[in-house]
Amino acid sequence: MTDPASHSAPSAAPFAAPLDILAIQRLLPHRYPFLLLDRITAVEPRRHITAIKNVSVNEPFFQGHFPGQPIMPGVMVLEAMAQAGALLIMLEAAAPESKLIFFTGVDQGRFRRPVVPGDQLRIEVEVLAWRSSHGKMQGQAFVGDRLAAEAVLSCHVAERASAAPAGS
Repeated sequence: MTDPASHSAPSAAPFAAPLDILAIQRLLPHRYPFLLLDRITAVEPRRHITAIKNVSVNEPFFQGHFPGQPIMPGVMVLEAMAQAGALLIMLEAAAPESKLIFFTGVDQGRFRRPVVPGDQLRIEVEVLAWRSSHGKMQGQAFVGDRLAAEAVLSCHVAERASAAPAGS
């Protein structure tokens, strides 16, 4: 993989932080109940993104995880990190509406504290390495100043008409 600064894709998207939910929906194909980002507060192109997820008791996963003691599933926190990383890529992509970003791997995943209704997740994602169609990013999710989860995420960029890579 190459240094993220050497990524030479043209910057085609006219988006700048902060991005509201409407801008996020123009870039990501996810929709309710699977769109897990509410706002993008900072972007350093090709390097870093900061996103916000407001955790509401009305999230559908709280019905079963766990009744009487709702905790956001860790895989959903990882998915929110993956969506933030995908947004960072989509902000730089030519014709982002024709692309999909597939989450292809997770390494060094750690869950440090439960995420509960009323929390606001601040998601920080930094590019570790990038090639034209594959990348690796470090993600962290915070509640206030406390680390809730962290992981190294891998992804693959594909044309929307393409089939998903194995394991997606």
